[in-house]
Amino acid sequence: MKTIEQRINNIIGQLEGIKKMMVKSPDDCFALLTQMKAIKSAVSSLTEKILSSEFDRCLGSRLTPEKRLKMEGLFREIIKK
Repeated sequence: MKTIEQRINNIIGQLEGIKKMMVKSPDDCFALLTQMKAIKSAVSSLTEKILSSEFDRCLGSRLTPEKRLKMEGLFREIIKK
């Protein structure tokens, strides 16, 4: 299982790949769209992983019950696919 740091590094690598594609082969739309889709999926997965593992530790215990409900609603919106 990948760590959060490994996931971030993979996303950075994918973004660097897109940056190079835009300079070296800007007309390769298929490769560009494929990379964009992969990045979107990776960012979504990273977001879900971070929020699900860190929500209670970082935010949950410090919030009033009302604010906790609002945060949980935002959390559900963010990870909705």
